[in-house]
Amino acid sequence: MRLEPKPAPSLAATLAYPAAAIVATFLIASLLVLAAGASPFSVFALVAKGAAGSQFAIMETLTRATPLIFTGLAVAVAFRAKLWNIGAEAQLYAGAVVTVVLGTGALPLPAPILIPLLMVAAMAAGALLLFGPAILKTRFGVDEVVTTLLLNFIVLLFVSMLLEGPLKDPMGLGWPQSPKLIAEARLPRIIQGKRLHYGFAVALVSAFIVWVIMKKSTLGYEMRAVGHNPQGARFAGIPVNATLIKTALLSGGLAALAGFSEVSGLKGNLTLDLSPGFGYTGIVVAMLAMLNPLGVVISAIFVAGIFVGADAMSRSAGVPSYIANVMTATALLTMVTAIMLSRYRVRWR
Repeated sequence: MRLEPKPAPSLAATLAYPAAAIVATFLIASLLVLAAGASPFSVFALVAKGAAGSQFAIMETLTRATPLIFTGLAVAVAFRAKLWNIGAEAQLYAGAVVTVVLGTGALPLPAPILIPLLMVAAMAAGALLLFGPAILKTRFGVDEVVTTLLLNFIVLLFVSMLLEGPLKDPMGLGWPQSPKLIAEARLPRIIQGKRLHYGFAVALVSAFIVWVIMKKSTLGYEMRAVGHNPQGARFAGIPVNATLIKTALLSGGLAALAGFSEVSGLKGNLTLDLSPGFGYTGIVVAMLAMLNPLGVVISAIFVAGIFVGADAMSRSAGVPSYIANVMTATALLTMVTAIMLSRYRVRWR
């Protein structure tokens, strides 16, 4: 068996492969639901109802999708240039830490000034965190998969140390959590009484800006060229190392916005369980979107709906909510396979 490159696929084929991957995901999940003794149709109906069956469900799905849009964009940007950023989780926490340090009273500024300043500071923290692995890759050839993955554990231990020490809330009754952000540092809610906040609007704007950068700008062209063929890009005069550094700064900054939005818009303070794996799930989101920034929004809402709906379904059908984790993992594997089949033809000897 060998793989042969295909010519440029048609629009129908481009859409058919991701659709087939999603169908395969549901088929595999159906087998697991049957093994659990439940009906796949009723379970998936309950998942859909729990994710979008009411205004409350829709608001919860969009709230869960907000950090996934940011981490999905971060992964999509990096992967487009073949910079394998597996450290979006660490960059998320870096943005959250900076938001707490500056947003708990260190900068007594009005909200129209303080919130944008916190966003910029959070992005700078995430960008600097990915800057190190990018330098190691471009200067010394160190595999960024290893460095970014290990940084996730290092940053989590660092955050744990901060929450037990300098950032521990003296009014927290001993719990490892930071003080609350001041009111001027909080993102307002889109609908009063609901959890959905304006971080979702920031995520939508970010997706559009990233799409413009990747499709319409010189940097986006350089990123695609470097990702497609680094040697050819270098021969054409594109500064490959500089492009990777710029890509790393943009990717790290986007992931850090997820931490900012979770602290400023939803939680109000920093805890060690701020993220249940948003950085890792962002990889699934980006791959489902085939690294398209606008597609990231759709895939993030889809993945968030699975998690929110699975929680509601578990209470009604008695099927473990871990089916959502299985579905997202399966979706990643099937989508990678679909991308391969869309670009290569399998030949049997």
